Amino acid sequence: MNQPADTNGERARMAAGMTVMHRGFGQGSVLLIDGATSIVRFAHGIEQVLSAELTELASVSDAVPEVTLASSLEVGLKAQAAAIASVNDAWGVFTRSRISLLPHQLWVCHRALREWPIRLLIADDVGMGKTIEAGLVLWPLLASRKVQRVLILAPAKLVEQWQQRLKSMFDIRAAIYHPEVDTQRADFWGIHQIVVASLPTLRADNKGRHERLLEAPAWDMVIVDEAHHLNVDDSAKRTLGFDLLDKLQLAGKVDSCVLFSGTPHRGKSYGFWSLMSLVDRDVFGPKRDEAAMLAALPRYLIRNAKQKATDMHGERLFKPVEQHPETFRYTPAEEVFYKLMSRFIMEGRAYASSLNRTEGGQVMLVLIALQKLASSSIAAVLAALDTRRKRLRQEAIRSRSELDLESETDDDDTRKALDVWMRDDRRARLRLMEDEGRYLDDLIEAGQQVTEETRVRKVIEVIRERFAGEPVLLFTEYKQTQSLIVSALMAGFGQGSVGFLNGDDRLDSVLLPDGRRTSLPSRRDDTCDAFNAGRIRFLVSTEAGGEGIDLQRRCSALIHVDLPWNPMRLHQRVGRLNRYGQTRTVLVVSLRNPDTVESMIWEKLESKLASIMRAVGSAMDEPEDLLQLVLGMSGERLFEQLFAGAPDLPRERLDTWFDEVTGTLGGVSAIQTVRDLVGRAAGFDLSALKEVPPVDLPDLLPFVQGSLVHNRRRPKVEDLALSFKTPEEWVTSHAIRRHYDNLLFDRKAPANTGDLMGVGHPLMEKVLQAASRLHGVICMAEALETPLRVIAVSSKVTGRAGLSGRLVFGVAGAPGSFRLCKDWEVLRMLNACALKPEPAFGPNGWAEAARGWGSQASAAMPSLFASQELLFDSLHIEEIAMFWTSL
Repeated sequence: MNQPADTNGERARMAAGMTVMHRGFGQGSVLLIDGATSIVRFAHGIEQVLSAELTELASVSDAVPEVTLASSLEVGLKAQAAAIASVNDAWGVFTRSRISLLPHQLWVCHRALREWPIRLLIADDVGMGKTIEAGLVLWPLLASRKVQRVLILAPAKLVEQWQQRLKSMFDIRAAIYHPEVDTQRADFWGIHQIVVASLPTLRADNKGRHERLLEAPAWDMVIVDEAHHLNVDDSAKRTLGFDLLDKLQLAGKVDSCVLFSGTPHRGKSYGFWSLMSLVDRDVFGPKRDEAAMLAALPRYLIRNAKQKATDMHGERLFKPVEQHPETFRYTPAEEVFYKLMSRFIMEGRAYASSLNRTEGGQVMLVLIALQKLASSSIAAVLAALDTRRKRLRQEAIRSRSELDLESETDDDDTRKALDVWMRDDRRARLRLMEDEGRYLDDLIEAGQQVTEETRVRKVIEVIRERFAGEPVLLFTEYKQTQSLIVSALMAGFGQGSVGFLNGDDRLDSVLLPDGRRTSLPSRRDDTCDAFNAGRIRFLVSTEAGGEGIDLQRRCSALIHVDLPWNPMRLHQRVGRLNRYGQTRTVLVVSLRNPDTVESMIWEKLESKLASIMRAVGSAMDEPEDLLQLVLGMSGERLFEQLFAGAPDLPRERLDTWFDEVTGTLGGVSAIQTVRDLVGRAAGFDLSALKEVPPVDLPDLLPFVQGSLVHNRRRPKVEDLALSFKTPEEWVTSHAIRRHYDNLLFDRKAPANTGDLMGVGHPLMEKVLQAASRLHGVICMAEALETPLRVIAVSSKVTGRAGLSGRLVFGVAGAPGSFRLCKDWEVLRMLNACALKPEPAFGPNGWAEAARGWGSQASAAMPSLFASQELLFDSLHIEEIAMFWTSL
């Protein structure tokens, strides 16, 4: 027997189609009666509840003929709450974060939240805000509890940055994975719900680590930063990182998966389609049909280029980088050293070619390292040469001792011959060590004759002439060169003018202005803060120290003290300044000596890269951004072969040899691959700007203020802040305060001025919930130009809708000219109304006019929705509210 529900003190029976209110689930519509229970469609989905727990609500259609008018404040709050939830579930635009959100970031969030589970590869260019995009996707999911367990895998140096930024930007609290606390007793993976882990650490299966991870509860979402490290060359060459994630996927431990990589294609289709198989193995894989996978790619791949990024007004965010090459020439002393160094490396190569493959390869690696150091500074290579010299001396002493201890044996002739052979081999090696030692002595002596390096002097000249008074970021590959530059800057501009970043947080052999040589400590975050705040003018960084830092707040000048052999690293260096928040054109100075073979290779390489940009740009708008993808398809070995092999060649053969080595760089297949990827990737552009809701936290203020008034509070409003005593019925947890001073609705307000409000704040969740439980459905609203009906649209089919499962729209206008308003437009319209706490009585005949208008609005809905791209199989339309005004 059907159970009655209590409505206005009367008992009513449940019936299919009835609009009801449930204390826990909110408003819904009855689908079916099943004994003492009812099956009800709520905003979040279908539930079976006790019928006695349901309260019947008057629908909009019912309220009109019965002339049941509620206050415009009550009806407005209910409609505002629905609109806020709708726009935030789809776009994350009201996410509680202290950063200004950009259209492309909101677009990525919208694109990700359209379907569940989320399976995406996001290949945005460097500096586009991947951490922000990840936070925007996560916040609505965490707030709605759709996602509770999150695993973030990142490079080791970026783990703390991920943790800190999620906390500071979104108030998402993540634990960092430490191997020492991952024990069988500790149950680390079961206790912690949101974890940031170093991929290089976690990928190694030490002490049963993977077994515990696989036994832990599944992850609602896994995010991988720098996902190109999950590399696969072929079926036999899978990285440990790839194996780990693949293992988690196969075990059913990953629901949603989002990969971030600016260079997802590393030049081999096998590796790229293997990477995409981690996104969706049912669609992608290295042995599947490539044409079919390319056709499916737009659904799974997102790429946003800097040249297309805009602010909310459509203004471009990034200006083209200006390159300013600067040349210098060696002094006679430097010239002597480099000639000796070049001869040493050439003879070393000849020696390496006489050895077996293993030993020869080891010698070649040492020579390449020395060549790289020499291209940075004499100080850098001198330190390595001195270390090598000391090691050779120790080995020579040990070899002489072994020879002195040897004596003639009385063994047979075969044994004697073997002993003689081994002794001769030791003597030969000793002679080689002694010869190399003498060569090293000459090199070190020549290097010590260089009292000042021209490269360093040129850096100071460039700063004085081109960047007078400006903050400057300087990059170098090696700590010895870093020490030289720091010392020179201190001498020229004062000891307190410069800071440094490197992987060790320490710099040795720094020469202070008073002549003392010392070691200096440096905390990465403190140094970055000092540079961004203007307390130091210069920041000298190595690649290891500069990874994942934002330095664009004040600085737009960068100097490449040396040039890394891989051009991709130059792009990454510039990305520290050319990122969101940069208001000026980034000026980049690179130093080189045109007399060196290295400089000649760079000149040819730049010409080659320019031709690639022209080839790509002939079909696409952002050749500079796409160059990063082309470079990402070329491994380190290609560039090492270029720079390491060139010194051995006669100058007249350099052009032909260069063309042979770089034949595949930017070749037809590479450019076509880039065109396929970018051409098939989804991305934000100006045409998508009109889809981005132009609302932000200030648009929440009228709703919260109205909710307080409805609950008999008188909030104090100052600019974009509210102060008030919290209604008692809202204080349901320790996270909600009894009194708020300066509750902020402004992302730009300093953190120390008040608590930031937004979706995800415990109080906001309570206010939204309370407003959605209000009963009023129809009111008079004289401030509106036309009547407004607010409706919610969802899918009748369960289990296939996206995360934005309930979209709110408004129908406004006069018969014959009805228009469909989006959720954010509904919110703006109601925010502009003077919503009143007392019901207003309608004029004579209003009910009949409203009923006629409503019937015609309902008839117009199918045509209005025909122009909307709704991911619903079959529409379920729910009436939320109606605001009547005279036409």
